[in-house]
Amino acid sequence: MKKKFAIPTLDSQLTAHFGHCDKFAIVDVEDNQVVYEEFINPPVHQPGVYPKFLADKGVHVIIAGGMGQKAQDLFAMNNIEVHMGVQNGSPKQLVEKYLRNQLQTGQNLCDH
Repeated sequence: MKKKFAIPTLDSQLTAHFGHCDKFAIVDVEDNQVVYEEFINPPVHQPGVYPKFLADKGVHVIIAGGMGQKAQDLFAMNNIEVHMGVQNGSPKQLVEKYLRNQLQTGQNLCDH
């Protein structure tokens, strides 16, 4: 199995709000193992830009604290899995929890 994950970060840790990240962590997984991690600068934040940017990068899964409904809808249209309500952690830790079916999600931490 090959999957590509994107996690919005602030200071290399998950940030609670998808649209307010300073970088996206892109984590590649092969055979249930993290094989690559990089931090990339996002484009200027405007509604709808981040979902297209990440879809163009080949992302399969988003792990986030929260995001607006438009972003959720755009990810769904691109068949990108979204896991929200995640509280904290480094991107690699969060992806490893996902791979072990231990990622704890909850309510969307974004209110718009």
